[in-house]
Amino acid sequence: MADVLWVLSHVQWYDIVDILLVTIVFFLVFSLAQGTQAVQLLRGMVLVVLFAFLVSRVLPFKGFSWLIENAIPALLVAIPVIFQPELRRALERLGRTGGLLARRQQEEVLEKLVNEVTHAAHRLSSERHGALIVLERETGLQDLVETGVPIDAAVKAELLRTIFHPNTPLHDKAVLVRDGRIVAASCMLPATGNPIYRDLGTRHRAAIGVTEESDALAIVVSEETGRISAAHNGQIVGHLDAGRLRNLLLAFLQHRLSGRGWTERV
Repeated sequence: MADVLWVLSHVQWYDIVDILLVTIVFFLVFSLAQGTQAVQLLRGMVLVVLFAFLVSRVLPFKGFSWLIENAIPALLVAIPVIFQPELRRALERLGRTGGLLARRQQEEVLEKLVNEVTHAAHRLSSERHGALIVLERETGLQDLVETGVPIDAAVKAELLRTIFHPNTPLHDKAVLVRDGRIVAASCMLPATGNPIYRDLGTRHRAAIGVTEESDALAIVVSEETGRISAAHNGQIVGHLDAGRLRNLLLAFLQHRLSGRGWTERV
């Protein structure tokens, strides 16, 4: 206890700042690697270096201590090579506008997307124009995109209403949205084979079918009744008003904020 008190009595304010700076550096390094394949490698390297350093200091192994001390400079050179993709990604993020501002921009883009889809669905519902909008999530739907007509445009309520107008050649089948953009229209979707839904219309069965095979979210507007429905995980929920649809979209798309960067493309 006396030794601890002696150490604490000799701690200066700049020692505390020094410890905080080292902690921040390690925190930032692990934060940049989080969610990548390099995080396990980084953790393993840190554990090996700490273990070797402690062994070289505690045990009287002069040769091993010399090896560890001389290996550290080589390790500092190897780290940028091993983690080159992660370092490049981190520098690109810093070169934009900063993490907090970028996240704020992504939140604004997400909210704009949700508002546009909600507004389009509400207007299509009031006009009794059938529609089927599929929002891609983690499971790629490129095979379905290739069955339709490429568009690559920002999600706008007016564009969605135009696509699903009965007099346009693209109104039949589905629109696919990826990373905040309409990638294709008139896409053919697999219909569900579940006998429970055999009495539903073609659009509703297609919406259920695509969500049975992926984690996508499908929004359906009935041409006969104007009712708005949403399908996910092979199940469908109907009688959605604009408020409920907006909340549902926000809940399902919130996880994409840390994804591929919608602010770069919208």
